[in-house]
Amino acid sequence: MVTSALTRTAVLRGRLAAMTTAAAPVGGGLALVGLSAYAVLGLAGHTLAPRDYAALGSLYLLTTILGPGVFVAVEQQANREVSGRLAAGVGTAGTVRAAAMVSGGLAVAVSVLVLACGGLLVPEVFADSWALLAATVLAVLGAAAVYLLRGVFAGQRRYGWYGASLAAEGLARLLPCVALVLLGAANLTRFGFAFAAGCGLAAALTLYGLRRSPTGDRPDRRPTGVAGMAGAVVLLAFASGLSLLVANLGPVVLTSRVGPHPEDAELAASFVSLFVLVRIPVFLFAPVQAFLLPGLTAAAERGDAPSVRTRVRAALLAVAAVGGAGVVGAWLLGPWAARVFFGAPLPLPRLVAALLGVSTVAMMAAQILQPALVALGRHRAATGAWLVSAALFVGLLFAPVDPLAAAVAAQLVAPVLVTVLMGLSLRAGIRRLPTRG
Repeated sequence: MVTSALTRTAVLRGRLAAMTTAAAPVGGGLALVGLSAYAVLGLAGHTLAPRDYAALGSLYLLTTILGPGVFVAVEQQANREVSGRLAAGVGTAGTVRAAAMVSGGLAVAVSVLVLACGGLLVPEVFADSWALLAATVLAVLGAAAVYLLRGVFAGQRRYGWYGASLAAEGLARLLPCVALVLLGAANLTRFGFAFAAGCGLAAALTLYGLRRSPTGDRPDRRPTGVAGMAGAVVLLAFASGLSLLVANLGPVVLTSRVGPHPEDAELAASFVSLFVLVRIPVFLFAPVQAFLLPGLTAAAERGDAPSVRTRVRAALLAVAAVGGAGVVGAWLLGPWAARVFFGAPLPLPRLVAALLGVSTVAMMAAQILQPALVALGRHRAATGAWLVSAALFVGLLFAPVDPLAAAVAAQLVAPVLVTVLMGLSLRAGIRRLPTRG
């Protein structure tokens, strides 16, 4: 019994060491991406007029909805397909080609949608800047490329390259924006393009890693049709797009609903600043699916329900720890930090910051539950949960009440609902896992 206990301890230590080694490059890259996003917004808040800053903040939130919000579906499905094939010892070239075709088609569709909405976005959200509309399309195209690469790297468990793509994205945004401020050349258009180009440059800088991809020992005899992958990606893209819409659309709609007076622009700019600040924990948990999906997929393939439960439970406990601290921090320091770091013109109430903090915890939990549902093949359940919650979100967001109250209520209620729905679906899915010898 002593020997068995020592063996289990050694195995556990080995797994923890491997996770730490894998997490280090991703954590470093993520830190650079986070620094770049908040540095760009911080620099803009101190150099642009409130109306221009609100427009740049809206660009940031919209590109988050249309970039990661849509193309993380490509990453998740590529991760799942590649990790499954490598676990079976077969090649992945066909899967990568299919994912690239799907990602390219999705990029074209989203770009057309953005351009079609230009007549509404430019005057209402982008402060009459058509250049910001072009920057949004640039961000979409870059996201299509970089999230495809990250899905392949994650499926291969090559976290060094995954982290490198994150670091490249962060530096590609940060360095040009710092240069603009130092040279006294900062304006809305230049800030917008510097931010939007980050994903595309990151993809170009890490494309070489795809050429060095490992392959399986045997040819892949299983079909890797574009149609099958496209169906799965569209379901996930719908779910992920709705998730980022629920996570980020509130400030964009608030910006479009406030009046034309200077104090209205100050309210919108202050809410954008506080909102982005409180959302930091969500951003930090964004790549969690890259770690969760391969292990959860393997456990689901084995019919190992206890392993799935253990992994999801551990991740949710981490959410509770980080998110709880975030709520307290938002209550105590949120309005002050928004003014100091982003130049927010107005100090919003602490209650607003705390409620946004609770919303953040719910979004973090959803980031854990969605990849777990994907690993179990329950794509439709994830999409359905987001669809119901998004419908409620839009209803609350456009309610005929004070725009600030509507935005806060929508951002709070919808994420809580989606977390409950996804949790119930995951529990049902785990119970139905077939036991495989």
